[in-house]
Amino acid sequence: MRDKAPTTPAPQQAPRLTDWLPTTRKEMDLRGWDVADVILFSADAYVDHPSFGAAVIGRLIEAEGFRVCIVPQPDWHGDFRDFKKLGRPRLFFSIAPGAMDSMVNKYTAARRLRSEDAYSPDGRHDMRPEYPTVVYTQILKQLYPDVPVVLGGIEASLRRLTHYDYWQERLRKCILCDSGADMLVYGMGELPTAEICHLIDDKLLHNREEAFADAADFRQLVRRYPVRQTVTLEAETDIPGGIREDDIVLHSHEECLADKKKYAANFRHIEEESNRLQPQRLLQQVDGRYAVVNVPFPPMTTAQIDRSFDFPYTRLPHPKYRGKRIPAYEMIKFSVNVHRGCFGGCAFCTISAHQGKFIMSRSKESILREVRKIVEMPDFRGYLSDLGGPSANMYAMRGTDQSLCARCRRPSCIAPAVCPNLNADHRPLLDIYRAVDAIPGIKKSFIGSGVRYDLLLHPYKDERLRQAAQAYTRELILHHVSGRLKVAPEHTSDAVLRLMRKPSFKLFHEFKAIFDRINREAGLRQQLIPYFISSHPGCTEEAMAELAAETKDMDFQLEQVQDFTPTPMTVSTEAWYSGYHPYTLEPVFSAKSPEEKQRQRLFFFWYKPEERQKIQSELRRLNRPDLLRRLFGNNPAAPRPDKFRGERPRGEKPKAAKPHAAQYRPGRKGRK
Repeated sequence: MRDKAPTTPAPQQAPRLTDWLPTTRKEMDLRGWDVADVILFSADAYVDHPSFGAAVIGRLIEAEGFRVCIVPQPDWHGDFRDFKKLGRPRLFFSIAPGAMDSMVNKYTAARRLRSEDAYSPDGRHDMRPEYPTVVYTQILKQLYPDVPVVLGGIEASLRRLTHYDYWQERLRKCILCDSGADMLVYGMGELPTAEICHLIDDKLLHNREEAFADAADFRQLVRRYPVRQTVTLEAETDIPGGIREDDIVLHSHEECLADKKKYAANFRHIEEESNRLQPQRLLQQVDGRYAVVNVPFPPMTTAQIDRSFDFPYTRLPHPKYRGKRIPAYEMIKFSVNVHRGCFGGCAFCTISAHQGKFIMSRSKESILREVRKIVEMPDFRGYLSDLGGPSANMYAMRGTDQSLCARCRRPSCIAPAVCPNLNADHRPLLDIYRAVDAIPGIKKSFIGSGVRYDLLLHPYKDERLRQAAQAYTRELILHHVSGRLKVAPEHTSDAVLRLMRKPSFKLFHEFKAIFDRINREAGLRQQLIPYFISSHPGCTEEAMAELAAETKDMDFQLEQVQDFTPTPMTVSTEAWYSGYHPYTLEPVFSAKSPEEKQRQRLFFFWYKPEERQKIQSELRRLNRPDLLRRLFGNNPAAPRPDKFRGERPRGEKPKAAKPHAAQYRPGRKGRK
């Protein structure tokens, strides 16, 4: 054990340089350190905030009594001086590639460069390589071949086994193979990281003359003392305990290359074991060895997750970025995350693979402490941009009978229907909202995370749950909308929605009617903004045309839309690449070519004059004169009707937005 964690700086005084974790030798010297225990390399700018994974893991290691440094966005060109400047750590190097998958962060669904890198100063694109986990590890292994390297973060987590890479259009091995790292931590990393630090310090370095861990000794150590929620590469003879009867042996990487159906079949086991309270170990053979996926830790307790959010964060970017804008930080600067996990199980979302489906909620006291810290920030003007999580309204929800949850294999608690064992009580969250709004200095707290309206509209047998859901709906619409409430129906076709694990579009109609009624009664003119996806597996061009017609009939001009992006380790990606649904192994159609994808996306923009002729040609080719009439009337050549946006009736002028509304426009959390 080393130093104790520093105390939080007094709110009225400016933070000192030593209030951040060290990033340079000079900052180590200010603390009187000659060597670090762990050196963490991050592909994001260093923002000392609980929404940035590198900061969370760094603070966790610090709180465990170890000396930790962060090297943000090291230069991977030339002489690798950024990788050498802090020397060799006592315990290990850690790689935290970023709060967002590096390739999703960099490229659109059309594989075009995004307008900016949200996690880099001034949005610069040249601050991180593609696949930083692999690039950073290979450099470290070249410079320090005998130092253990431990991978973490979402990039490694989603690549812990054979996976499809959309950007290279091929299957890739477990990322340990390509990187050469010694261990991979998957999921939220606090518990396994703490155990790894103490394991090396207590078992490997205890009573030894040399002060530094060795990679070969480290690998032997973790074979003897396997760490939950980690992945290692092992020869068959070195698998801890051998291949046991209760292990799930997946199809090998080589079999996946040869047979797409076998690749698809693997994913059902991967997803199920990521979301069970009593999971089994997974093994996959690759290059003559086995990727051994140890079972995850149980969901974090309230005390454990409170501790993670209560670390002494400055909540600010490192002083090295003074005068520079970090887009992602600007979005979450005044937001508060109240829980982790999501039991929605959306087929295109990576949350279940990384955070799991079990909700891990913070205590009310911890949430209020964070809000009070935000109120004390000098540039806070009274508006919280988000009081949410991966989904806005799942706080404190869990199974009523946990013994049933222990046997459950369902990846979603609400698809295809809400589980009767789910205690979806919205009262604890309502209590949080009202307590936050009562804090002096809070003018309004917005909900920017995605709202699951199927939880609000479900006909619960318990009258108290129905009343709580109704009260939450009213509270949300009247007091927590910044002029526009964004929800994610994703599609209008029930067939596509079933593949997405999303509720019927009929529920969106119901929710919109309630939204309109409450606004009308209160004299408000707020807008409902729906999100939609094109080219999702199972979606045809005709289904997209019907989506355009149905949303046009509802007076929506769609603006929050996206083309499906295959990301590693989701049901949708496995179906898109393999052509088979992982759970049924039945064929699934997917639009794959750029031309097919563009024809689907085209229907979002039926109201644009420049797209009108193309859409009309497509509808004639599909032999759908009915949709042609619904979109363009009986005279398709006539000028289109007046523009309208959101849920505003045609011809009605928009009301001027409140000064703060645009600044605190809700984001789309949980969508990766």
